[in-house]
Amino acid sequence: MKTPVAAEPVAAPLTQLNEDEQFFRDSVRRFARERLAPHVRSMDEASQFRKDLLDEMFEMGLMGIDIREEYGGQGGTFFQSVLAIEQLAKVDPAASVIVDVQNTLVSNAIEAWGTPAQKKKYLSRLAVECVGSYALSEPAAGSDAFALTTRALERGDHYEISGRKLWITNANEADIFLVFATVDPAAGYKGITCFLMERGMPGFTVGRKEDKLGIRASSTCELVFDSVPVPAENILGQRGKGYKVAIETLNEGRIGIGAQMLGLAEGALEHALQYARDRKQFGQRIGDFQGVQFDLAEMATQVEAARLLVYNAARLRDARQPFITQAAMAKYFCSTIAEEVASKAIEVLGGVGFTKDYPVEKLYRDAKIGRIYEGTSNMQRVTIAKALLEYGLDSQKIGHNRD
Repeated sequence: MKTPVAAEPVAAPLTQLNEDEQFFRDSVRRFARERLAPHVRSMDEASQFRKDLLDEMFEMGLMGIDIREEYGGQGGTFFQSVLAIEQLAKVDPAASVIVDVQNTLVSNAIEAWGTPAQKKKYLSRLAVECVGSYALSEPAAGSDAFALTTRALERGDHYEISGRKLWITNANEADIFLVFATVDPAAGYKGITCFLMERGMPGFTVGRKEDKLGIRASSTCELVFDSVPVPAENILGQRGKGYKVAIETLNEGRIGIGAQMLGLAEGALEHALQYARDRKQFGQRIGDFQGVQFDLAEMATQVEAARLLVYNAARLRDARQPFITQAAMAKYFCSTIAEEVASKAIEVLGGVGFTKDYPVEKLYRDAKIGRIYEGTSNMQRVTIAKALLEYGLDSQKIGHNRD
């Protein structure tokens, strides 16, 4: 009789969550449906996120998900940040992007590049009370992110920063800012340096808030710097290494935007499904008509593919495996299907879908920004194509690509 051979371990499906992940996802989902949903429309109309809801997000730990416990954070994973972003976006993508920028950009950059003193000072505040903002874009520096004109002049033990930033998310609520400026324009991108700055510094002003098409409750403002004195000890990383801080955090942030667009598409699909079950025409549910069924099936398939891309990129990042190309794929694909799924959801709802009485109208407006911020769709295509040309279709190597 042959000795039984132990079965080889089977890898868990990408979308299978462990117990902690399930509990965390369900708690965020419950908050989004019970606390956030009743206020989404009024916040959108007012272009203002409610302070009490922001306070609740801090109390739940959503603003410091993967900040270490020693700094007052939750000590969670990047993947948990992605789960939170996804669940919030089902109800309100504006709330989702507030949590996204806080976790995948600001605290993430400080954890990766900060000194022990900077981490203690800033992460402990970001975890429990302070909103963070990431200030890279300028009037002439959008997709060409390193065409910066904001200057940082060395003045002994400090720098004087002068210039202007545009399209800065969370700026209206933020107290802590990561600001990118050049210390040497002649050095090109190698002159860019990242500074930790705080609201209230002399000469630092948060300017006009943009009147936007979508994600209106999430503030987007200009920042103005008029010879702002910033201590040299507030440099994040090293002088002239700001481009590395920007590239590495934006690569991770793209996964967050992918999760936001995934959640948005899931929310739109849920509304379309419910309406297809409830609405009757010609004596039957509209969901029984084959034309509607085809749309629902296509939407569901797009959402599932998007979820796999986002989860894969996030799990690669947590496993410290190359993920840059997968992040670009997730961001590109999710932003594309979010707009398509939200559009189809409006069509399933028909006339009422075109009104503000149903949430899909807002989701459609919110979806458009996904193709633009944190790297346009064309920039993601460039990143993906570079990896393909260098590595072909070798999935084990393709994530190494640097854009």
